[in-house]
Amino acid sequence: MLVQILFLMATGGFPAVAADDGFMKVTGPCGLSFPADHGPHPDYRTEWWYYTGNLTGRDGHRFGFQLTFFRRGIQPPADRKGWPDPSSAWRTDQIYLAHAAISDITGGRHPQADRMARPVLSMAGAELADGDVTIHLHGWQATITPQGHRLQADAGDFALALDLTALKPPVPHGEGGYSRKGQSPDRASCYYSFTRLHATGSLTVAGTRHTVQGTAWMDHEFSTAPLQPGIVGWDWFSLQLADHSEVMLFLLRQPDGTLNPASSGTVVLPGGDTRHLTLGDVRVTPLSFWTSPHSGARYPVGWRLRVLPLQLDFTLTASLKDQEMRTPHSTGVVYWEGSVQARGTGHEKTIDGVGYVELTGYAAPFDAPM
Repeated sequence: MLVQILFLMATGGFPAVAADDGFMKVTGPCGLSFPADHGPHPDYRTEWWYYTGNLTGRDGHRFGFQLTFFRRGIQPPADRKGWPDPSSAWRTDQIYLAHAAISDITGGRHPQADRMARPVLSMAGAELADGDVTIHLHGWQATITPQGHRLQADAGDFALALDLTALKPPVPHGEGGYSRKGQSPDRASCYYSFTRLHATGSLTVAGTRHTVQGTAWMDHEFSTAPLQPGIVGWDWFSLQLADHSEVMLFLLRQPDGTLNPASSGTVVLPGGDTRHLTLGDVRVTPLSFWTSPHSGARYPVGWRLRVLPLQLDFTLTASLKDQEMRTPHSTGVVYWEGSVQARGTGHEKTIDGVGYVELTGYAAPFDAPM
């Protein structure tokens, strides 16, 4: 994969400039090309593949799910030239982490798990082979092929096995996938999403297996730059509406409660056309809050969200208040990641929807890389 990344850089596929620590910076439109860009980008420090969705069982039982894989560069690949030859099978310049959870909305439960491993001895990794990408960690796995995505994770007290079929092509955010996260050009990521995936398969919770179907969302993002100083966390929204449009929005919060001007989003129209959203295009107002008995963090769990240029006006409600993630076996970060229901108006008609919301920096300021 590294050879392919260097080729893309040399031919203009990525506008890359060497970072001070040896990793590459994202500085402009990313020239995303698939399937190669579904795979790993080891020249960048931080990367994640992120799946969420809302599912319903045959008996009407409602669920949400999350499965996320993270890759973190410990040292840039160029430093491998200083390794001894032969090198230890345990030596690595990366680490992989994964978070998984099921929101059992009907049952009122939120089982969760997290894992971490070196990408050695087949314990973890991400590979591109013959056009297929596989991201894996201790038996948890996401496989991306031209036909769709396959997710598998067994955490003991819960498990998921899902097949996802893309109903729309991948959507690059920002400017050709170049998603600004601060005022300087290099405080940015390469970021795209599958905004509407049809999901079928099974979830197992507390020993009961449920056959399910519904909709899912996939994000893939990679970067090197840390968050701009003064950003304490973000609120991220993904909505899948009944008129077959989607909305992605991230709000970068500052200590005084204001939002960083780099906050932005994307609307995907039913036919697949997209519209970039700036901070001035949206209004998000918290309507209700929940205090975690686990961490003491106070999270918003209800919102009014308006997209002014498109006259969209929605009320979002958490499907389950306690969807807080605690990750002592991997990142150590406490955050809220949960299913939401949407109801509102657009184009002078009522539109319902489902989605997911991620809230970071409420338990403690979030100063990790993007």
